[in-house]
Amino acid sequence: MTENVWGYKSTAGRLAGVDLTGYKVEATDGSIGKVDKHSDDVGDAYLVVDTGVWIFGKEVLLPASTVVSIDQGEQRIIVDRTKQQIKDAPEFDRDKHLGDQGYRDELGTYYGTGGPQI
Repeated sequence: MTENVWGYKSTAGRLAGVDLTGYKVEATDGSIGKVDKHSDDVGDAYLVVDTGVWIFGKEVLLPASTVVSIDQGEQRIIVDRTKQQIKDAPEFDRDKHLGDQGYRDELGTYYGTGGPQI
């Protein structure tokens, strides 16, 4: 993948300024949770997804490049990874990892050039 992992694809339908908090997030094989936080910063866009009971109340950080489409009407976001691929990503701890460049590099590699592609 040559596209920046921390940027939305031009085909995702992302509208600047729209708050995605609360949107449902769906992997290729089912629901993974709801957006708890998101960033639209250029080169640093991501979603923090609260997985609820799916992975025991944990949160996951998804780079914006994983977003395939955003349905404003349904308040739903589709990502291009399976539930297992998301579950197998480097574990996310909001207090430790949001500002940690090393974690971002590791996650970027997992979801980018070195990560699983479908």
